[in-house]
Amino acid sequence: MKKQVLNGVKLLVFCILLSCNDREAIQAPVSDRIATDPYYNDSISNTNSQQRNPGPGGGVMMQAFYWDVPAGGNWYNTVKSKLASWDAAGISAIWLPPVSKAMNGPYSMGYDPSDYFDLGEYNQNGSVETRFGSKAELISLINTAHNYDIQVYADIVLNHNSGGQSESNPFTGTSTYTDFNPASGKFYRSASDFHPNNIVGYDEGVFGGFPDLSHSVPYVQDWLWNRSDGVGKYYKNVIGFDGWRFDYVKGFGGWVVREWNNNVGGFSVGEYWDGNAQKLQDWVNSTNRTSSAFDFACYYKMEEAFDGNDLTKLNGDMLWKRDAQKAVTFVANHDTDEIYDKMHAYAYIFTHEGYPTLFYKDYEEWLDKNKLNNLIWIHRNLATGNTSILYADNDEYIARRNGSPGVVVYLNDSNQWTERWIQTNWSNTIIKDYTGNSNWEPTTQGDQWVKIQCPPNSYSIWSVK
Repeated sequence: MKKQVLNGVKLLVFCILLSCNDREAIQAPVSDRIATDPYYNDSISNTNSQQRNPGPGGGVMMQAFYWDVPAGGNWYNTVKSKLASWDAAGISAIWLPPVSKAMNGPYSMGYDPSDYFDLGEYNQNGSVETRFGSKAELISLINTAHNYDIQVYADIVLNHNSGGQSESNPFTGTSTYTDFNPASGKFYRSASDFHPNNIVGYDEGVFGGFPDLSHSVPYVQDWLWNRSDGVGKYYKNVIGFDGWRFDYVKGFGGWVVREWNNNVGGFSVGEYWDGNAQKLQDWVNSTNRTSSAFDFACYYKMEEAFDGNDLTKLNGDMLWKRDAQKAVTFVANHDTDEIYDKMHAYAYIFTHEGYPTLFYKDYEEWLDKNKLNNLIWIHRNLATGNTSILYADNDEYIARRNGSPGVVVYLNDSNQWTERWIQTNWSNTIIKDYTGNSNWEPTTQGDQWVKIQCPPNSYSIWSVK
C-alpha cells in the first residue's frame, strides 16, 4: 500500500545441539561462524545449505526496500549485493517493491501501476527503467537469490491503476482517466474494466481516487491470473517470482486472492491493515486459506506493550495465536514504523509463532545487526512448538515454546535485573541463554522448574545447552 502520506535436517540439528554441550560459538555473531562451524551446515556441501534447510523453526523474510529508496535505477543491484550476507545470516525470502512501470516512471515506488508488463524495458512515463532498475537487472537479482535458495516475493497492486488517458465514460456520463494503452502491448484497459461498469457498480474499496480495477470483468480476470501469458503466470513462470505480497486487500474481495493463488500458485501474504485479529482471520478464511496475512493485531499489541511499558498487552488477541501458519509478523515496514522499542519487538516475533519479517532499514542501518543475526538463528534452530505464556506484568513477560528443543523467552522492560522461577519442558537439564545476555547455566529440577534472569531493558532466550 502507498505510504500514508494521505495520512530434513531437523533431526540432525537436534542431535548436534544436544550432543555439543561445550560449544560456545553459538554466542558469537552468526555471520562470523557459518563458514567454519559445522553446527551451522548440513550434509549438503554448499554455501547455500542455510536456505535449503531453514531449520525446524522456519524461515525469515526480509522486506528488501523502504519508502523512497534512492531513485536512479540501481536498487535491484543494491539488493543483489546484499544477498550473500543475508544468506549467511539466515534470510530465506525477500520481498521486493512493485516491479512494473507506474505513472510516475523513474520516481515512483510502484504503487501507482500503469503497465503491468513493463518491468523496466519500455520508454514510457518518463523513463525506460523503473525507479529500481531494468528488467534485466531484476531477473539477475532473482536468479542470484535463487542461487542462494532465497525466495523472491513480488508486491502486487491489483486494486487501482494510474496514468491512463482521459476518455468518455458511458457508465459515469463523465470523462475518466481509464484509457490505458501500455507500451508493452498487453492488457489494454478502458472504462468497462473499472468501476462502475455493466457488470457491477463497485467492489469493497477505492483507494486514493485512482481508477478502481474491476476483478468481476472476465477480461480483467484473464489478464491477471487466467492467461498463460497474463500478469501472474508471466511474473512466476518467466520472471521467476516465488510468491506475492498483495497490496491493499481491503479494496477487493478475498476471492480475488483465492483465484490468483489457485491459478498461479506461490506463497501469498495480504496487507489487510487492521488491528482486529478476528478481521484478519476472516480475511484469511475469505481466501479459502490460500493466503497468509500480515499480523497487524500483533504489531499494535507490541506497540502498546513495549512503548507503553505494559507487557500485559502481549496477552491480547493476535492472528498468530489464532492461526500461526497464516500469520506473517513484523516490527516495521515501508508504510508504518511506529514501534520505538524495536529490539524487544524483534525478540518477540523471532521467538513466537508466525513467519517473521525483517525491515531493511532496521537490519542494514538502524539496529545492531549481530543481535538480529542471533535472533534469526534462534528462530530457525530453536523456536519450535506451540506457545505457552508463563508470566506477564507491566515490566516482565515470559513465554515458552513447547517444541524440541524449544525456548523460553524472558523480556524485561524495567531498569533493573530481574529473576523468576518458571516451569520448562526440560527435566534435570542444563540450559543457557543463547543471546549471551546472561552467563547463567542453571540446571532444571526434576519437576522442570528453574530460575532464570534477564538484564534491564533487554531480553534473554533459554534452551538446552
